[in-house]
Amino acid sequence: MQFVLLGFSDLPNLQGFLFTMFSIAYIIVLMGNFLIIVVTSVDTALQKPMYFFLANFSSLEICYVSVTVPRILFNIEMQNTSISMMSCATQLCFFLIFGTTECLLLAVMSYDRYVAICNPLHYILIMSPTKCTQLSVFSWLGGIPVQIGQTCQIFSLHFCNSNQIDHFFCDIPPILKLACGDTSVHELSVYVVVMVVAALPFMLVLTSYSKIIVTILRLPTAKGRAKAFSTCSSHLLVVVLFYGSATITYLRPKSMHSPGTDKLLSLFYTIVTPMFNPLIYSLRNKEVIAALKRLFLKS
Repeated sequence: MQFVLLGFSDLPNLQGFLFTMFSIAYIIVLMGNFLIIVVTSVDTALQKPMYFFLANFSSLEICYVSVTVPRILFNIEMQNTSISMMSCATQLCFFLIFGTTECLLLAVMSYDRYVAICNPLHYILIMSPTKCTQLSVFSWLGGIPVQIGQTCQIFSLHFCNSNQIDHFFCDIPPILKLACGDTSVHELSVYVVVMVVAALPFMLVLTSYSKIIVTILRLPTAKGRAKAFSTCSSHLLVVVLFYGSATITYLRPKSMHSPGTDKLLSLFYTIVTPMFNPLIYSLRNKEVIAALKRLFLKS
């Protein structure tokens, strides 16, 4: 009824260093995303659909990282890597739910940029407060039934190979490695779910940006093209970082998974990307920079 998260136990001399680095990364994620939530909420110049979704995205990043990093810090500090099956299933379930939310929210944000650039005259009408709220609620809740079902399916397996998960949190690939017998049906279900909750939103993102790029290239002035592209370049960068690492992790065959590669990729999309998101969105957005200046001047 218990698993052991091996995590970074193969690096005994670096435990203190790892604890410090994970703590710093977690603090940066919390402070950076919380700052974006505050500035988009209090500054009247940012009361737009784009920044409403950005605040949602920052809230999600805080939740997403909090599923894994506190447990990592606990394991390193207490030198206690055991985790009950129920805790492991709970962690995996929330991780998958928030991951699905991120896929859906990135698609919604790309749709928002598509409407703003390709249909600017009707932007306010299409992206009304009610529509924005509906899209946000769908993003947060849309993946819950699917991922609860997938978590139950995975943990209905019999585990007899070992109870040691060679990873720093409960994720699908290392857990499937511990299962007895043929897991091909479960692997297929993982691929199907990934195609529905990740690949389909990604196709929507690609469709939106293909139309956006065509529209931008048709603008008469270079200044207009640069301004239009600057409003969506940050979002596009985040999409590439998140989908790139997550797709490699979940769409590779089981035989191609290695603990070292899985850990490195997981670190990238669970910690590194959320840590850089506030910097990407603030440093590449003049409105956010101006709002941050106003916020600090007031204080």
